[in-house]
Amino acid sequence: MTLIYFLDLCAVAVCAITATLEAQHRELDWFGAVVIAVIAGIGGGTLRDILLGRLPVYWVHDPSYVVVGTLACTITFFLIRHLNLPKDFFLIPDAIGLALFTVIGTNIALKFNTDWLIASLMGVITGVFGGVIRDILCNEIPLIFRTDIYATASLAGAILFILLNQFNINHDLAVLFSMTSIVTARLAAIRWHIQLPRLQSDRLP
Repeated sequence: MTLIYFLDLCAVAVCAITATLEAQHRELDWFGAVVIAVIAGIGGGTLRDILLGRLPVYWVHDPSYVVVGTLACTITFFLIRHLNLPKDFFLIPDAIGLALFTVIGTNIALKFNTDWLIASLMGVITGVFGGVIRDILCNEIPLIFRTDIYATASLAGAILFILLNQFNINHDLAVLFSMTSIVTARLAAIRWHIQLPRLQSDRLP
């Protein structure tokens, strides 16, 4: 098992966990939580594969991703029934999932010999799209549109990964360093409310 494959499975599990934590606030049953968790876990990678023409998409020929997502959701579902977690607890595993998926998506795009800009965008799509689907299914404004630095952290981490590869840094080290930078940037943004400029409704006519 390669590091990337292991991290990919971990990313699906983490994303499934965050989706389950979010679904808790909607009081969904087990089946509803599993559906949202699995779709959130594979959503970003599915869109990436379609855009790259990498068909059939990755989870079709390797159902381990669906199995891992289902197991992660099920374990989380029954644990949180007996735990009282803070409302925003899911932001921490979400940051980890964002980092994992971003680097994995960028790495896959690079293997298709795409331009650095396209590779970084594929990383961002892989990182954020699952969360967008999760929030839409939970009837929430997607986190990417309503929170502190999010997609920007993903994009910066993707570009960093590309640069490290250009300088022939050890691949595993490049993966881990880029993921760490994304998680650090995301958690720092949450801690100190670092945001991009945004529109102010009171200034609109």
